[in-house]
Amino acid sequence: MIMMELTLYINGMMCANCSQKLEEKASKLAEIEEIHVNYASAKINVKFKKDSDKNTVFEKLNKLCTQIEPKAYLTDKEPMSLGLASSVPVNKKENDSCDCDGHNHSHDEDHSHGHSHSHGHADINVSHSLADHKKETLIIGITIAIYAFGIMYKGSDMIKLAIFIIAYIIIGKDVLLSAFKNILRGEVFDENFLMSIATLGAFAIGEYPEAVAVMLFYNVGELFQDMAVNRSRKSIKALMNIKPDYANLKVDNNFEIVKPEAVNIGDIILVKPGEKVPLDGTLLSESTQMDTSNLTGESVPRIVNKGDTVLSGFINKTHAIEMKVEKTFGESTVNKILELVENASAKKAPTEKFITKFSRYYTPAVVFFALALAIIPPFFTGFNFSEWLYRALIFLVVSCPCALVVSIPLGFFGGIGAASKHGILIKGGNYLEALKNAEIAVFDKTGTLTEGIFKVQEITPMHGMNDNELLELAAYAESHSSHPIGVSILKAYNTPIDYDRIQSYENLPGYGVRAVIDGKKVLAGNEKLMQEEKIDYINDKFGTIVHLSVDGIYAGSISIYDKIKEDSKLAMQKLKSVGIHSIAMLTGDNEKTALDIAEKIGIDNVKYDLLPDQKVAAFEELMKMASPKGKVIFTGDGINDAPVLARADIGIAMGSLGSDAAIESADVVIMTDEPSKIAEAIKIAKFTNKVVWQNIYFSLGIKGLVLILGAFGMANMWEAVFADVGVAVIAVLNATRISKI
Repeated sequence: MIMMELTLYINGMMCANCSQKLEEKASKLAEIEEIHVNYASAKINVKFKKDSDKNTVFEKLNKLCTQIEPKAYLTDKEPMSLGLASSVPVNKKENDSCDCDGHNHSHDEDHSHGHSHSHGHADINVSHSLADHKKETLIIGITIAIYAFGIMYKGSDMIKLAIFIIAYIIIGKDVLLSAFKNILRGEVFDENFLMSIATLGAFAIGEYPEAVAVMLFYNVGELFQDMAVNRSRKSIKALMNIKPDYANLKVDNNFEIVKPEAVNIGDIILVKPGEKVPLDGTLLSESTQMDTSNLTGESVPRIVNKGDTVLSGFINKTHAIEMKVEKTFGESTVNKILELVENASAKKAPTEKFITKFSRYYTPAVVFFALALAIIPPFFTGFNFSEWLYRALIFLVVSCPCALVVSIPLGFFGGIGAASKHGILIKGGNYLEALKNAEIAVFDKTGTLTEGIFKVQEITPMHGMNDNELLELAAYAESHSSHPIGVSILKAYNTPIDYDRIQSYENLPGYGVRAVIDGKKVLAGNEKLMQEEKIDYINDKFGTIVHLSVDGIYAGSISIYDKIKEDSKLAMQKLKSVGIHSIAMLTGDNEKTALDIAEKIGIDNVKYDLLPDQKVAAFEELMKMASPKGKVIFTGDGINDAPVLARADIGIAMGSLGSDAAIESADVVIMTDEPSKIAEAIKIAKFTNKVVWQNIYFSLGIKGLVLILGAFGMANMWEAVFADVGVAVIAVLNATRISKI
């Protein structure tokens, strides 16, 4: 079924639990095929049926959003600064069109919603969250002043009660109103309801000052929690601040400022010093210096010369340059990175799934125990009912799992963002969590541990051939090949190919090629091809060897060498230091070359002369060596690695030079092509997991302690509120450490 896509942003929703509810309820709408609510980035990605009306989808989602959180509403415009400076939606005319997520999806219909999104807000851009925070701070200040006056007042008890009631209404009216509205919608076990019951119960048993103080502390804690979440979101957003805002497009010898989405393949663009490169392309100017840290995490400037590929997201440092665009913005490197990272939270880690499920049962269970605590002991023991009711109210305050449902998604999203800052793209929290259990690392050779840049080193003709004739024959045989070996032969030949001389051509994966050139049957490939065709050949050379035969007679060989990456040996050392106990290499290369490279970089386990299907079988044998909880990594870069990447527990692709197929099949992409980044990814994964579990132990530990103390009458509501919002603030602040790795 064909689906349409829509991207929306949430303004005013700070509760992760509310985000989960929105996702669950929206997924049940008839028009929705798939929906993901990204709490960390306040973003909603929706896939809906093509025959559904987009306006209807928006209206239903917005209605759900407002029902779950009265202050929240949806907009199709990305906030100016996520969480801290949200763009207030503006009135849109009936025929206004909008590009819902800033990308051109090439849908047939426009993106107008045909209604106002203003929700009563002014038609201007303001800092919505900052305005809310100032208002909340003012209300808190007024309440503190009235509360302090009530504490110091020594007159009539009725006047003293009136003072506390006024303070309570000022600080608690929004909470009480939200609780009432949620009850009408059947949403009972939310934090507003629980806090309302707890504080009203305190009033009922005569604890007026404490009721006001608890509601005050709760609102202060919520304010700090909102600010902490905003801070975390802002730091995560800053990591992703690589999207170019515009492109200088060449039009009739002049340059016009346009959106990157408006530039087509083949267009010429200008990039001035200090500007971000908006699209992938080829440098037409002589040379310049580029800051690649946005993509690679490496701060060392890179020199690019005429004809070199320049990726979007680079920052031009020295000279104004002209580039020829090779990819549209939708296919550009920077856009793929943004999509990978923003969509990563859709793939939740097992820990996230556990906490989501746990939170559904935790609150009702604690509320049930609170009810039992208020009724059963007084009934059987005859103790003071108000005392047990007070203890039960403490249970209600502690029963919200916000510390967990807020901090854990932020933790995993922060880990993914921190990895991207280092040039490591992790496609989901599940892969980030799996990386911490990595035990075995398996590598492809060409383009992964070696540079993948082949160069013809030696030509050995046989049976009357000379060097030039053998090289020409090899070039024509490899003329349709995109493999690095074939490219290196064509580069060494350096003469235009006359394709009329080629009567037929057949690619033989894992072996080589079969062609008819000038009427002669030519074979070019590895020794397996010679063996298959029963050609007598000589194999006494080092490197990657291309053997050739003409009409069944061996014509000679061409030796091609591939340079080992400077980073490869260091990568093996780093992997062992982070707990990888076994490293293996799988290659289609010959035994002599494979063993030589493995020895130089420190790999003991080598499988060579492998066809693509044999790589999968060899990899599955290696997987048997892992412990039940252990994970096996495979790192590759070529299209022939895609099956193994898909089979691995964690597939890692070399992203800069790697094929699109490998990147699509992989779970992690290394943008710098440095194998040592894998160890960095594992370190980030372990640190993220450490912080996440710190929050889990801390949150549940404090809540459990306060519940136990409260049940025995040894805790008060102040401590209960700390166990709720105080713990949530600390957990969120702890989670923000991850993004600063």
